[in-house]
Amino acid sequence: MNHDSSPLLFGSPRVDGQTISTAEQPARWQSLVDLHGPAGAAARVQGDFAVAMTLADGSTFMAVDRFAVHSLCYRVDGSTLRFAARADQLGASEIDAQGLFDYLYFHIVPSPRTVFDGVQRLPPGHCAHFKDGQLQVTPYWVPRFEPARQASFGALKEEFGQLLRQAVRRQLGSGPAACFLSGGTDSSTVAGVLAEVADGPVTCYSIGFEAEGYDEMAFARTAARHFGCRHQELYVTPDDLVRDIPKVAAFYDQPFGNSSALPSYHCALHARADGVERMLAGDGGDELFGGNSRYATQKVFDWYQMVPLALRTHLLEPLLRQGFVASVPVLKRGPGYVRLANTPLPDRGQAFNLLRRLGFDQVLSDAMLAQVDAASVALQQRAVWAEAEAADELNRHLAYDWRYTLAECDLPKVCGTTRLAGIDVAFPMLDDDLLAFSMRLPAEYKLKGMKLRWFFKEALRGFLPDEIITKKKQGFGLPFGVWMVRHAGLQALAKDALASLDQRGIFRAGFTQQLLQQRLPEHPHYYGTMVWLLLMLEHWLRHHQPGFRLQA
Repeated sequence: MNHDSSPLLFGSPRVDGQTISTAEQPARWQSLVDLHGPAGAAARVQGDFAVAMTLADGSTFMAVDRFAVHSLCYRVDGSTLRFAARADQLGASEIDAQGLFDYLYFHIVPSPRTVFDGVQRLPPGHCAHFKDGQLQVTPYWVPRFEPARQASFGALKEEFGQLLRQAVRRQLGSGPAACFLSGGTDSSTVAGVLAEVADGPVTCYSIGFEAEGYDEMAFARTAARHFGCRHQELYVTPDDLVRDIPKVAAFYDQPFGNSSALPSYHCALHARADGVERMLAGDGGDELFGGNSRYATQKVFDWYQMVPLALRTHLLEPLLRQGFVASVPVLKRGPGYVRLANTPLPDRGQAFNLLRRLGFDQVLSDAMLAQVDAASVALQQRAVWAEAEAADELNRHLAYDWRYTLAECDLPKVCGTTRLAGIDVAFPMLDDDLLAFSMRLPAEYKLKGMKLRWFFKEALRGFLPDEIITKKKQGFGLPFGVWMVRHAGLQALAKDALASLDQRGIFRAGFTQQLLQQRLPEHPHYYGTMVWLLLMLEHWLRHHQPGFRLQA
């Protein structure tokens, strides 16, 4: 905090290609702000960083990098601005009901809100200036896609390879070279490049699960063997979850519901025991180069808009509204397809949102509903969707995921759990030069027909094993719901947590019991996600706000 005007300086910022040491940063930031103003200063800095400091004129300057790898929170108390790396370090004691709602909807609390009333978090790519009691928060960077009109695959492939190697070299630490390895395209690429550029042997850490459809260890072995890496195979069990859920939930500064945090924590913990000080992670490749299946799914819905409007409105849609459609197998899904196709993005992407599908009024208490604005989540998503300067929907979707998937969810997951384990983490796929390259890449190189991340895979064909290139994406997905219905210890942990949560006034009477006793056995994977969210919320509250109860 800035009671004594001590600056907060995180990360490895670069200016004109040169990394600025922590000791040099205050003077360099001051000079940049003097020359270019707050937004101009932040825009000229690359790398991962967060800065909050008092300037020579007594005003306060804050900024975080384009993906908010490092968190920066703040609150305004009268004429004083306080800042900290964590939301729970700013002295706030009141829980914000809207923050709780956002957690249940997004599974995290997206910036700029936090779960604490009056505490804000600086969004990625934003800076702030506090002067004369007035705070101005502005974006200094928005995604701007300018695809090359004439793209030579060969030239792009060569440039891409050089940028990958440069990105990994930039992130190398001074200790043993190590990385996460899920067996997917991104982590395998990082492992392979790391094996090329590191001075010594490379160790890869992989997590497996003894649950059908969740274990990717065979692919991780293939990648490690292909690149000659030392491979550490770890298996997470339900007993591990029973032991570590309270610890991981409590560590975060606000409720955090990404279940992959537990496998990431175990990877980092084992690496730390091996003397590793920094791990490289592969996060970002899917979002920069078009690798998530939802991009192809949305393209299927977009095809409907190519049908002439008159044909859609006067023939197809009236036909699909007829009662007999449900009895015809080939047509029964037609009404749902048309309804979603006629819903614009990003709203269409929330059609299967867990809280929305369960029903706000079926899940939340009347007191909770009276204190939140349920429409605000869609308004925020639409605003973020509109920010990017993109001529096509795919690139706009990528930029949207840079905010919600990367900056708000996946990066805090990895950063938080590695910090809990006591090591550092870096993300070479999010290197600024790779980011700029991805924004110059033609959209059809990212999603070619229905082929996800086409360019990325073709450019690395021959470098990555074929099995890795052709496999389906999975990652460190946790089989929590599947384990829940079988494991007595997890059942007891969840039952105890949800019983306590029932007393806090957030949920409608009977909802948690119905969730555990009826819905979870019907669909363990789907409803297991909601059980996980509530379990993590209760254990976070027990540590941070044990006496919390929503006031009617």
